[in-house]
Amino acid sequence: MAETSLITRENMKNSSLDTASLKILQELQKNSRISSSELADKIGMSASPCWRRQKELEENGYIVRYTALVDRRKVGLSVVCLLHISLLRHAEGVVQQFEEAMRLRPEVVECYETTGTADYMVKVVVADMDAYHDFLHNVLVKLPGVSQVNTSVALREVKYETALPL
Repeated sequence: MAETSLITRENMKNSSLDTASLKILQELQKNSRISSSELADKIGMSASPCWRRQKELEENGYIVRYTALVDRRKVGLSVVCLLHISLLRHAEGVVQQFEEAMRLRPEVVECYETTGTADYMVKVVVADMDAYHDFLHNVLVKLPGVSQVNTSVALREVKYETALPL
């Protein structure tokens, strides 16, 4: 599969980062365990300036953390559910309580406040439908203010990408 660079003039207009910094971010998204010298070679810089630039990206919050991607199926998490959740009311306490509950639940891997027919979209990863049923009935519908939950179960994963299109 041919690899394409997504660094364009349009991206650059919308970013305060120069081409070298964007290239560093692209490479680190592919492999965060790459050595400083390998990274410098890949982007065409010498090692010391490349290392300094990477440290600046970390210090300025462009790089939030380094992590390992785990194959969910190999650890027994075979079900992905996408939930569209509506709240009955948007009182401050209700919203805060719902959002905090989503942050604390390990099966919730993503949660977005959205526009449209639902207030939130939540991605849940669980071992099986029994585990989803437990989450739905013992956690989600017991939260104050949750009025509607529409669940879509992913049949197969067509694309899963963690790298941002820089």
